Amino acid sequence: MEGVMHIFTPLNAAWCGWTMLFLLLCAVFSEFLQPGVISQTGASLRVRTERVYKDAPTNYLSQFMITLFRIGTLAMALYLCFYSGGVFRFSTFAAICGVIFVIALLKMLGDVLVDHTFMLSRRYAPAYEHYANIITITSCLLYPCVLVLLRYGNAVASRWVVGGILLLFFGLWIYRASRHFIDSPRAVLYFILYLCTLEFLPLGLLLYLTSQTTIYL
Repeated sequence: MEGVMHIFTPLNAAWCGWTMLFLLLCAVFSEFLQPGVISQTGASLRVRTERVYKDAPTNYLSQFMITLFRIGTLAMALYLCFYSGGVFRFSTFAAICGVIFVIALLKMLGDVLVDHTFMLSRRYAPAYEHYANIITITSCLLYPCVLVLLRYGNAVASRWVVGGILLLFFGLWIYRASRHFIDSPRAVLYFILYLCTLEFLPLGLLLYLTSQTTIYL
């Protein structure tokens, strides 16, 4: 209607709804291609075996699609955390996805280096599977929160929600990783060093680069 002021929210951006739908379809088809990749990840918190969805061979298309779901959901959440009004751009969202991918790749290389240096292969492989499962769990929790936050575009609320889910993620990861790596008092110190260098440092870098990307793009 003419003369009526419309309040702009991120959800008003046409690309936003389609992107969230695409991410949801990625999750659904990933589960369809490899049953249990989402629905049984919660069981990994209760058992020591890394692959709770039977012994089926890895479906790489399923893994690719669930990775898209994780990256896209986190990217949208981080965009909302630093969104300060105005046009909600797909180009900025895509750039944040790129930042997440690069940092995740560097972190993976760092994990491989640690694994090779300290010869942790027997414990690293199952721990990494649990790590991936926990990322999937937290992404599934984050997705509906992002849908709600998109309606209002409130950066403060987004930071509280994302911060809470990140705390949950690290809590679950510390709980699971402690069962694989902490077997002596000295191992506690090594694990703390690992958290600082390969978890908290990449997270800080991710938040900084995301904030700069949101400002300049």
